Amino acid sequence: MTENNLFGYKISKPRSISMDSADLSLAHEILDKIPTFRLCISCGGCTSACTAGNFTDFNIRRVNLMLRRGQLETLSKELKDCMFCGKCYLACPHGVNTRNVILMMKELLYEWEQNIDRRTEKL
Repeated sequence: MTENNLFGYKISKPRSISMDSADLSLAHEILDKIPTFRLCISCGGCTSACTAGNFTDFNIRRVNLMLRRGQLETLSKELKDCMFCGKCYLACPHGVNTRNVILMMKELLYEWEQNIDRRTEKL
């Protein structure tokens, strides 16, 4: 079908996530280093206590979901709003050290981005 035959509509990109091609290495590394992260059930207690979430669009539950789905490109943009106040850790009913998880996410994402930059420089 040509663009003239679409009658004013356009075909949108699929919103499905391919877990076969997702990069889950960061999630596995965090789960290995911080075993309490396995206890997270995404209840939203951390999100409701988050100071940054009250003033920005930051959402810890969404960050957790992006990490577990392997959506690393959008994850690094989302983590910039965290203020590391620790309220999320205090509010977690399962005792997940979310502050350390977010700090480790930032460190590992920085390394991941540096590796991506090195790969593109070689091309």
